Amino acid sequence: MSPQVLPGTERQLAFRRELLDRGHLIETGVDGVYGLGPDFEDVRRRFDALVTRVAAPDDAVRMHFPPVLPLRTLEATGYVGSFPHLCSVVHAFEGDAVEARTMAELAEKHADWGDHLVQSDLALVPACCYPVYPAIAARGRLSVGGVVVDAGAAYAFRNEPSEDPARLRAFHQREIVRIGEPAAVEAWRDRWRDRSVALLRGLGLDATCDTAGDAFFGRAGRMLAATQRRDGLKFEVLAPIAGDAPTALASFNYHRDHFGALFGLELAGGGPAHTACLGFGEERVVMALLAAHGSAVSDWPSEVRAQLWEA
Repeated sequence: MSPQVLPGTERQLAFRRELLDRGHLIETGVDGVYGLGPDFEDVRRRFDALVTRVAAPDDAVRMHFPPVLPLRTLEATGYVGSFPHLCSVVHAFEGDAVEARTMAELAEKHADWGDHLVQSDLALVPACCYPVYPAIAARGRLSVGGVVVDAGAAYAFRNEPSEDPARLRAFHQREIVRIGEPAAVEAWRDRWRDRSVALLRGLGLDATCDTAGDAFFGRAGRMLAATQRRDGLKFEVLAPIAGDAPTALASFNYHRDHFGALFGLELAGGGPAHTACLGFGEERVVMALLAAHGSAVSDWPSEVRAQLWEA
């Protein structure tokens, strides 16, 4: 069964058509899932390199993970309870030959054949920082000063199909994670919140920062989001793309000791570590650049190209 698709505004639909017509996005037939054209992908990779130069320190621990993670990790984070409308689990076939034929017949008719699959031990990654916490915890107690982890750019998946091209179901999330003492983690979050605004403004984007709340599920979730805003636990860096309001290009989340306690991240002096993460939505950044500077990348302002095409 196909999920409900969020309708796009007239401006969003027009911008999607422009991206498709110029070859920046490649149609797949499914809303929120696109291939990336050569210019789009080139800019995405160059922006990723810019983040490495600006935001990832030389002593960062570098880790790269696939777009799936153990189901137990997803369950441990509490994501299933908080975002049941966004998460997706990998299912696989484990039946016999008769069931296989029945399933194939249903698939050929584009009928529902999900009843012939069983839940596996994997889930699609909804946030690229999630694999980091158990991996760092497995290394043992943190050293003095904690650690910065550069998790690179990996695919994340959230099951929220939309006609808005900026709301993708599968997208690259460039993730940097800070783990350590509360004061150090908060200072890191605040410092990079400001620097990320400056980075995006340096690319000619009208970037601003504001408090935000996650899209938690249900009434209790709305209360959690309100608490996030009140306590300043989540910030977003926003810039215009094609909506009536600016779109979040990056987010900063301060988790306090939530993941430290869940995964056994222990400070050098004992006790659970605090964590924060910085995540850039790379496709959104590229779309914001295309919206601001035009579809012809070769015609972008020289000062923007100088930063992205820096060796």
